[in-house]
Amino acid sequence: MTPPLFFLRHGETDWNAEGRLQGQKDIDLNALGRQQAAQAGRKLKKILSSRGLDPAALCWQASPLARTRETMFLARKELGLPAEGVVFDARLREFTFGRWEGKTWPEVCAEDPEGAAARDADKWRFRPPGGESYADLTERLRPWLDAQHEPSVVVSHGGVARALMHLIGGLCVERAPTADIFQGRVLVFSAGRFDWI
Repeated sequence: MTPPLFFLRHGETDWNAEGRLQGQKDIDLNALGRQQAAQAGRKLKKILSSRGLDPAALCWQASPLARTRETMFLARKELGLPAEGVVFDARLREFTFGRWEGKTWPEVCAEDPEGAAARDADKWRFRPPGGESYADLTERLRPWLDAQHEPSVVVSHGGVARALMHLIGGLCVERAPTADIFQGRVLVFSAGRFDWI
């Protein structure tokens, strides 16, 4: 059984606001994203307190991309923790959209209509040109998940959250790629289920 994981998606970036596929491009938070990261930190503080968990005693892990790093630091600040003490793990990076990164979905549809249609038909298994699928991401995450033995705070990406919803919560592969993923909230994985708080 996986120990409790307190998951924060990074805050908003300008590319999120513009509807651009970020993947593994290193895009910084915008002003709203920084507010969302702090808000998530405040929610996390209440959740941990309600469960009698000492934030300083938890394992803190994040994707190494700039938007997740800054989200992590801002959330930790809300809990009175220093920037130091975080493990950055490349396995927690978002899946890459390959040559589609930086484009909006309408641009992808115009430039690669066959690829866009194939992705719509099977979002879990479709691999963009030069990119990864949700299935690929899940296989990348599986060893990381198997190594979790203590409660952790994890700051990562929307695709990673969806993959964990499947791996931990059993969300089916048809539903997982379209599951709602929020910024500024905390996704709690515990006892084989997940809940947004």
